[in-house]
This record gives sequence, structure tokens and C-alpha cells, in this order.
Amino acid sequence: MPSHLFADRPAPQPPERDAVDALINRTRLLRGDVDAVRRDTSVIDDDDPQLRWQRALCELAVHQLDDLGEHLGQLRDGIPHATTEEPTGEVTTAAPAEPPTGSLLSRVGSAEWNLLTDEVSWSDELYQIFGRSPGAGALSLDELPSVLLAEDQPLLTSMVTDCLVDGRPIDGEFRILLPDGGMRTLHMMGEPVLDGDGCTASMWAVLRDVSRLRRSQHIMGRTRESLRRQEETARTEHRMAAELREAVLPPWRDSPPKPGGGTSGLDVATHCLPSGSSDLIGGDWYDALPLPDGKTLLTVGDLTGHGIPATSAMAMLLGALRGMAVAGVGPGPAMGHLNQLIESSAQPTLGSAVCCRFDPQTGALVWAQAGHPAPLLFRDGVGHPLPAPDGVLLGAASGVTYEQDQVALLPGDVLVLHTDGLTRQSRQGAGPDVLLGLAPRFARARTAKDCVRTVLEELGSNRRSADSCLLVARVEG
Repeated sequence: MPSHLFADRPAPQPPERDAVDALINRTRLLRGDVDAVRRDTSVIDDDDPQLRWQRALCELAVHQLDDLGEHLGQLRDGIPHATTEEPTGEVTTAAPAEPPTGSLLSRVGSAEWNLLTDEVSWSDELYQIFGRSPGAGALSLDELPSVLLAEDQPLLTSMVTDCLVDGRPIDGEFRILLPDGGMRTLHMMGEPVLDGDGCTASMWAVLRDVSRLRRSQHIMGRTRESLRRQEETARTEHRMAAELREAVLPPWRDSPPKPGGGTSGLDVATHCLPSGSSDLIGGDWYDALPLPDGKTLLTVGDLTGHGIPATSAMAMLLGALRGMAVAGVGPGPAMGHLNQLIESSAQPTLGSAVCCRFDPQTGALVWAQAGHPAPLLFRDGVGHPLPAPDGVLLGAASGVTYEQDQVALLPGDVLVLHTDGLTRQSRQGAGPDVLLGLAPRFARARTAKDCVRTVLEELGSNRRSADSCLLVARVEG
């Protein structure tokens, strides 16, 4: 607002009506577009903080455009006719009717307090905002604080004092209590009106009901804070899940160390590939564990779910599988025990796994699977999946017997174990056949690490729908 206004100031010239009408029409069109977006967000899931925050932003934008329309309407029509307080013999206590919904001026009113005559002039809209009947009379500056919340009264007193004594413009908000017990938030802007001698003659103010706007801002703030907390929780859980997985999975990526300096007869390399569509960490695992009897445990698996529940369940199962392998339990019985472990777990889940036990002395590979893709065997430039023994998903049924099978491996053979996320992609042609098509390149590879590099060149940059683990074991000659 401009600085002090004088009582004898000339009347301001209104802006061109056509120009203001054009602005009002543009505001209404924009308001309709934003309201359409708001209606689209009203059918979304209320449990999603991100979507709730978007809807709150739309609500806030609609209310702000409503306020803009109100201001432009007042600019076009000029200051509304004020109702001057006139004593009457009878006071009417009935509250005025609510203004029609959508009225441009229904939430904006004006007032003037004459310090020389003690007259108070309120617009009809201001009576409606305060829930008062014009017959009850307007409130003087001394009476006005009585309808405010107690904690807001000092603010109003300070603003009025600064305006009347120091000539400062008023610009602040306070909350009022309505006769029906309701509450509204008002934004007050005002300034002193000076007489010809430069003394304060009256105070003029515009009061706007910003209750809906502040409620929308409050909802937006709450949803934004809820979203921030959810994102922070997700980051923390992601970090904890990643740390847990790193602690459980083998620290090596090439061949594991041989106990006692002996040889396992295998050249092993591994790799984990993250999901291309999510930052969540799944329950995938891999391991190549040299056993006390000279044999080697080869295993990969995957559990349903993501985050800490999946990685903690993975840690439990992999630890149990390692213990059983060291104790000499065969792949088939080991799968049965893992199934029982999942059934008795506090957080039941479903999982798939393949477990192999390789004997370097005989070249025999004994293996079992639980609803998992079969190992791929590559020999002489040709690849094929091993015929799978019977085995259902871990956690899917009780009292299940898992069969195991045996195959003889030869020097130079390449065995590929993987979780199904490696080949479950959106692009056409993805699947186990993609890996089988790498057989000629595997035949030329000198190490298991070269084979892993070949797989990554073919599939590493593709978008996967889930995390995946790859284990390549090359039989040494």
C-alpha cells in the first residue's frame, strides 16, 4: 500500500474495465484447468504421501486463484458501499445469510474507523466474514480484540498502535471466533488516513478471509513433511539393507580362496546387477563355498520382497545353507530344511534357489532346485539347461521332498547360475535363450571372469525389473 493517505485526497482513477475483465476471464480459465487436475488427483491412493502432497498443492493453487479472482473483481468494481453504524432501538442478533459459494467478493471486506467521530463503517461482506448481523453493529477498535483468540490479541493491538501512532501500514493475520463457535483466519491490510494537518483522522483496512487458503497450506505442509519422513526412512532402510547384504555375501568377486592352499577344480566369478526400475534391494544371493571335504558349494537364490525384511531373511537362509553344506548335508535335503526354516520363520516368505555340490576328484555335480531356473551348462560352444529335478518354491508347501540330480562335468565346461531377474527384462527376446546364445563366446573365454564380462556386455546395460545375481563356474583342466 502507498504511505499515508490524506482525507482530502482525490479519488483514484479506476483501471480500464475491459482490461480487468480480460484478466478475470483468464484467471477463471486457469482456475478451471487447475481444478481439472485436482479432480484427477482426487481418485488416487490416499496412502501415498507423494500423491497426497500433489493433491494438496492443487488445492492450494485453486484457493490462490480464487483469491486472485476476488482481488480482480474488487479492482473492477471499486470499493464496495460501506454500511455505517447507526444506533437503532432494536438490535437484531440473527447472523446474515452465507454468501453464495464461488462469489468473488464473499471473503473480502473493508472497514474504516473514524477517530474523530467514533463512527465505524463496515462493508456488508465484512459482517458476513465476522458472522455478525448489520443490526448488531460494527466493532470498534477497542472491541475488535474481543473476538480474537487470546494469543492473537497482542498482535492486533500492536499493529493498530503502530498504525495510529507511527503511521505504519498494517499487514498481518489473526484468528477470530465466530458466534456459532467456528474459527476463521483473517489477513488484514490497512493504513492511517491523515487530515489536512497531517494528523490521523481514521484508519482504513481491508480484511480477507484466508481460512481455506491456510488450511490448504497446512495440509500441503503436513503431506510434504510426511513425504520427507517417508523418503528419509526409505534412504535409511536402503542403506541398512545394502550394508546387510554386503556383510552376508562373499567379499570376493573372483574365485574364492581354497582351504589349506588346495584346489577346488573351479574358476569362479560372480556379479550382482541392480534393478533398472527401482532402488529397492531384493533378497538375491550367491555363494561359492569351499567345503572341508574338498568339494565346493555353488548356490544362487532369490526371496520375494525388498529392503530389510528380504535381506535379513536372505542372511538367515544363506547362513543355514552354509552350515548344512559344511556338515555334509546334500543339496536335496538342504532344500527341504530351508523350506522348513521359512515355514517356522516369524516373517514367512517365498523364495527360489538352486544348490550344487561339486566334487573336483570325480567331476560330479550333485544339485537340487526349489522353483528356480536350472543351471546352464556350456560345452564345446553349445549351451543347454540341465534337466531339473522336482522342487517347489521355498515356503510354498509343507513336508515337501526335494529331489536331487547328478551330472558329470568335464574340464573346460562352463556352468552358469543366475537369479531370474537377470533375464526377465522388458525388451523383446530376453530370457534364458539370450544366455544360451553366448555359448560360442564362452568357448573362447579363458576364465570365468571373461564369461561374466561377456554376460555384462550383452545384458548389463539393459533395464531389469528386479535385482539379479550371476555366478559363473569354469571347470579347470
